[in-house]
Amino acid sequence: KRGEQRVHDTLSHLPDEYHVLDDVVLKTEKGTTQIDHIVVSKYGIFAIETKNYRGMIYGDDNCKEWSQLIVTKVTYAKKWWKTYTYVTKNHFYNPVKQSVGHVFRVKELLSAYPHLKIVSIVVFAGDANLSNVESNYHVIYEESLLDVIDEYKTTYITDNDVQAVLAILTGNNIRKTVSDSQHVKNIRKAAKEVNAAINSGICPKFGGHLIERNGKYGT
Repeated sequence: KRGEQRVHDTLSHLPDEYHVLDDVVLKTEKGTTQIDHIVVSKYGIFAIETKNYRGMIYGDDNCKEWSQLIVTKVTYAKKWWKTYTYVTKNHFYNPVKQSVGHVFRVKELLSAYPHLKIVSIVVFAGDANLSNVESNYHVIYEESLLDVIDEYKTTYITDNDVQAVLAILTGNNIRKTVSDSQHVKNIRKAAKEVNAAINSGICPKFGGHLIERNGKYGT
């Protein structure tokens, strides 16, 4: 929440022609999806996923999970001459896949505007090091966010269309009726159904028969 507030404060510096929606929850086929921030403008829609992490981040567009490596050096008073190094490694779901999923859902809602640009952005608001992240999408530090949005200057819709798009997104935002705990339950239920289908050799999206292949990134 602290990271989301920091990104919200950054987005508040956008010109008046940009409209910011925070903490948007949308219905999906299998439950709900939560988008930290959506910026609506005539230059496109920006779906923003915020991560408030520190340490070294490792990941790319294809892996299911990314890694966080935190190295902490500690000196104790009784052994002031010796420094101990502690390494903590955590894993979290690939935020690019998460953000791209948000883009697809927004596109579905805005099908009346097929040419409208919808941009995926992953923002790290903490003291993370992204030098080991490889992505074809925008995976950026908080201080780069406004510059990235400002790169998009092609006009796709009119000012009236912007208001219509805002009405669609706010009208489909069910955040007031869905708590964080319910959203988490929806995610876990959907993941369980997907995994059960895959383990049965069935495509969870189209119902076809799955065949395991050997590819560049494994099976």
